[in-house]
Amino acid sequence: MSGIPHDHYEPKTGGEKWIHSRLPIVGLMYDTLMIPTPKNLNWMWIWGIVLTFCLALQIVTGIVLAMHYTPSTDAAFASVEHIMRNVNGGYMLRYLHMNGASLFFIAVYAHIFRGLYYGSYKAPREITWIIGMIIYLLMMATAFMGYVLPWGQMSFWGATVITGLFGAIPFIGDALQTLLLGGPAVDNATLNRFFSLHYLLPFVTAGLVILHIWAFHTTGNNNPTGVDVRRTSKEEAEKDTLPFWPYFVIKDLFALGVILVVFFAVVGFMPNYLGHPDNYIEANALATPAHIVPEWYFLPFYAILRAFTPDVWVVMFASFISGGIITAAFFGVVAMFAAIAVMAAVPWLDTSRVRSGRYRPMFKWWFWLFVIDFMVLMWVGAMPAEEPYNTIALIAATYWFAYFLVILPLLGVIEKPLTPPDTIEEDFNAHYAPKVGGTTTIVNPAE
Repeated sequence: MSGIPHDHYEPKTGGEKWIHSRLPIVGLMYDTLMIPTPKNLNWMWIWGIVLTFCLALQIVTGIVLAMHYTPSTDAAFASVEHIMRNVNGGYMLRYLHMNGASLFFIAVYAHIFRGLYYGSYKAPREITWIIGMIIYLLMMATAFMGYVLPWGQMSFWGATVITGLFGAIPFIGDALQTLLLGGPAVDNATLNRFFSLHYLLPFVTAGLVILHIWAFHTTGNNNPTGVDVRRTSKEEAEKDTLPFWPYFVIKDLFALGVILVVFFAVVGFMPNYLGHPDNYIEANALATPAHIVPEWYFLPFYAILRAFTPDVWVVMFASFISGGIITAAFFGVVAMFAAIAVMAAVPWLDTSRVRSGRYRPMFKWWFWLFVIDFMVLMWVGAMPAEEPYNTIALIAATYWFAYFLVILPLLGVIEKPLTPPDTIEEDFNAHYAPKVGGTTTIVNPAE
């Protein structure tokens, strides 16, 4: 499974040999659990297990909720109320599913930003990164369609606004919007389409997660130094790594336990904190909410979408060159998807020869400004589409694209990075080895 030298599963009994020769599932599980893992991983490497838990939680709770949900414009809202009031434990299932989506996105954003900081996208992990970004897109699509299902005011009008943007695409926009909606407007056909896809896409995501795990097990895990595990011999590899079980499994389970304490506190005491009160009003096509906003995890990209208004010079220039074909709405749609595309392309945009941001002094400043920029976009996406929020959104969107398309390529040329340690063992002992008499004593936790 991995290019790192290590002991593989060897069946001992006759029964184990019989199974292994026909279906090596036990060997696959053994190699997965015992995979050599860089022993200097810090607490930012806990999000994988949180994401796995969230995916399982969403699938299990979603299947049970689907047993009681009716995908019809006449009965959808009432069926959700039925789940909340009449189904045994229904309110808890719905709150777990609803807040589980928020935990899912908190974990995935932490996972992505950790990858961006430590250079987890750099060779040979480009495919792993691309698969991860596809999973993220599927998460966004699944969450958007799921938000429509309760058929509240924000569900209906959010779907109307977002799907309406596809109509701005030149030449094919109207046909694409009709295909997506199943008709000229958000209605029963739309709800059925979204329910079907919301049920299907998590299983597609689960398949891609398995592929994602297989990909990084093949290349090996990145680590805070960005230095690769030595692969010349098993002995050297063992100095840089520890088996995933029990060391990292226990660490991850402890972190998951702490996060779940907070999660269940939110579910139990403030389950609607991240929701919108208008979604507890049944959808009404004749009453538009004062302010239409998506769920919080879409807000940064919603802000980018709205940032490019008709009076922005780049939109005016694009409209002039295209003879009016490119409108502000279409430009905003392109910018929103381009904001994700540049993240997917970061393995080729970052030209630095050093992988980890820990050893890049200039990069750190720009990276943390990028994190602040993400928070600003999230905040401004929840604000009304008026000044000064439009200008703030435009500045923040400009920095988003500048970070990937200008700053990262230039830093690789002008930055003078620090020298990373030669080995993972060296970094581990510098941080964790006990000091005896003023000197570092080299230890191996596996011994």
